[in-house]
Amino acid sequence: MTHVLVTGGAGYIGSHACKALKAAGYTPVTFDNLVTGWADAVKFGPFERGDLLDRTRLDEVFAKYQPVAVMHFAALSLVGESMEFPGKYWRNNVIGSLTLIEAAAAAGCKNFVFSSTCATYGDQDNVVLDEDCVQMPINSYGASKRAIEDILANFGESNGINHVIFRYFNVAGADPDAEVGEFHRPETHLIPLVLDAIDGKRAALTIFGTDYDTPDGTCVRDYVHVCDLVDAHVLGLKWLQDGKGNRVFNLGTGDGFSVREVVDACGIVTNREVPMDVGERRAGDATKLVSGSARAAKELGWAPDRSKMETMVVDAWRWHQNGHYEK
Repeated sequence: MTHVLVTGGAGYIGSHACKALKAAGYTPVTFDNLVTGWADAVKFGPFERGDLLDRTRLDEVFAKYQPVAVMHFAALSLVGESMEFPGKYWRNNVIGSLTLIEAAAAAGCKNFVFSSTCATYGDQDNVVLDEDCVQMPINSYGASKRAIEDILANFGESNGINHVIFRYFNVAGADPDAEVGEFHRPETHLIPLVLDAIDGKRAALTIFGTDYDTPDGTCVRDYVHVCDLVDAHVLGLKWLQDGKGNRVFNLGTGDGFSVREVVDACGIVTNREVPMDVGERRAGDATKLVSGSARAAKELGWAPDRSKMETMVVDAWRWHQNGHYEK
């Protein structure tokens, strides 16, 4: 078997990556502490429970499976929380990732696919963000991810860790087969929050800030379907296995949708009203983040075919109605 170690494989994106890896002929090994992940989401390969800060446990898993690569999704990712508790994010994301990278290097596992974020670019308004844009994170989450990118660059030079870094934008949608999907507790992502409000699972959706410098006053984001996203990760893994070297890729569509536009799309797909409240801006939220992903299209042959807003909402709504996990 050709094993790939998937950290955070019990989470939203990681579980979809495991399904994509299995379809591509790999055997994904989920490594997750289940703090934010779900055991029920592990369906496509072995599960090893553990924490990235536990080097002994990591060494055991590397020795047991001898993976050809690491696909690293495990991270804390709440922008607001990262502003309030920066130490938590630096400890978990950065020190945990450093421990993982050191364990991979010691085990001779030299291919590393890293889940980074557009939050490393910070708030650069009216700019289509490509991989050459300056990185100026405005919150501890983005700063922690940028630090991990630097660590990978250092290990690439000193230990031969070959790496592909994906900086992606807002991830949405769900597996069209509804085998896995998006299920956070607490939920923080816009589309499932809208669907919860539509479905009566919360009293109302809160829109955080309506005074941004955008056409309708709400934040603008670039949304990419989770299945398109994980397809890019499989292409990135094959890129490394073909010996093509270290590379950074943005993953997005180049189209921005405001919060209000996403809410309207959810209302249209479900044919229901969306109860809404307006709140204050959240610290650390950028006004507009839109991707330039020409490099991924040209070099990886990546095409985000499912990343139309209607498709993302339809898939999310199907999962919302049929899927859930239990601890």
